[in-house]
Amino acid sequence: MAKTIRDAYGEALVRYGAEDPRVVVLDADVSGSTKSSTFAAACPERFFNMGIAEAGMVAVAEGMAASGKIPFVNTFAVFLTSIGLLGARALSSYSRIPVKFAGAYGGLSDAFDGPSHHSIDDLAIMRALPNFKVYVASDARQTDWLVKNAIEDPSPMYLRLSRDAMPELYGENETFETGKAKILRRGADAAVIACGLLAGNAIRAAELLAAEGIEITVVDMFCLKPLDEKTVVACAAETGAVVTAEEHSVIGGLGSAVAEALCRAGKQVPMSFLGLQDCHAECGPYDKLQRKYGLDAAAIAESVRGTIARKAQRPI
Repeated sequence: MAKTIRDAYGEALVRYGAEDPRVVVLDADVSGSTKSSTFAAACPERFFNMGIAEAGMVAVAEGMAASGKIPFVNTFAVFLTSIGLLGARALSSYSRIPVKFAGAYGGLSDAFDGPSHHSIDDLAIMRALPNFKVYVASDARQTDWLVKNAIEDPSPMYLRLSRDAMPELYGENETFETGKAKILRRGADAAVIACGLLAGNAIRAAELLAAEGIEITVVDMFCLKPLDEKTVVACAAETGAVVTAEEHSVIGGLGSAVAEALCRAGKQVPMSFLGLQDCHAECGPYDKLQRKYGLDAAAIAESVRGTIARKAQRPI
């Protein structure tokens, strides 16, 4: 069974942070949920439970970073990117102070704690901040790299993490690079550009479509900022149809970033946007939420069919 993203994150904090005295970890009283508790057990002198005070936690982390530490701030993504936003904007963004914002329970993965806990606008918020890098974990192996990279890269950044397990997309020796997407599968009929949980769902959709004779390219756009615009434009040119898939509002997230890139390149192709359609989400079992809001493999496959049909209707 695949390791949960939160467990992979907690283990990576210890793996890469225990031996680096600059790494400090702060949490807003939910360390058992974010799994920063793993670091707390290994390095208690460098762990700080700040209580349910997200804004204060970020402010303390900004001071630590300005003093040469590498702080990871942890809480649910929805609260980190709202209550914690003032420090992110005024300090990390404006002054390039390299705090690492680790948003746990991203998307709909906090399935039962109430609609207020869903994080469906965090990517739009964080990618709008100048000087920030924005990542979305798509599997456990990639999560491990995200933590390692966060320690090595002296930039402010946002890491969107999930509560749940995701399909294993990468092997132990896989390498990653900021601003470089990973192409998981190639096909000529359409391209699905996805991130997070939806990258794995897109692979399953590709298998459904292959049984019908439709071959698609699947791209894991795990780095939303800086975006791999070269790959976006190449996929549009090679397939003539693009679908974006994200566990986020269709406004301001991955789909918007891809559309912006295609507009800048002057590349016009039929495009569809999968995500929450400008609505809040209900609570319920995670798999049922994915079905309800059109985020599962079947919904991706259906969107691909419709987008390919639009491509066929375009005038030559």
